Amino acid sequence: MTEREYGKLVKQLSPASPIKTDVLKAFLVGGFICLLGQLAVNGYQALGLEEQDAYTAASMSLVAISALLTGLSLYDDIAKHAGAGTLVPITGFANSVAAPAVEFKTEGFILGVGAKMFTIAGPVIVYGVSASVVYGLIYWITTLF
Repeated sequence: MTEREYGKLVKQLSPASPIKTDVLKAFLVGGFICLLGQLAVNGYQALGLEEQDAYTAASMSLVAISALLTGLSLYDDIAKHAGAGTLVPITGFANSVAAPAVEFKTEGFILGVGAKMFTIAGPVIVYGVSASVVYGLIYWITTLF
């Protein structure tokens, strides 16, 4: 069998991808996540936060919800149906950080959660979050005096 014949056979036997359905699901779930974010912004502003603070709080809320759903093994179930709709918003990034931590928790906090979170999730994301917390604390302490 030649390479060309093999390619034709694979194409014949492979199930057709329902691309229109997949795109629609990704659009609807991604849009729903963004809708939740906007509702959170509006809610935080109604509670009295300034616009920039409301956006920050909404982002933090979406990250927390995503990490919680990842920890409960629900985020992957949603992603199976929604595809890229769960990967594009900020929730996808939170999932990529939390998933390795959940997967390797049996190896302990240092060698499991900590080590795998840094190697798999991407040092840039983890460093960015960690640095922002440290810088925020420094800023807060310096404004007290």
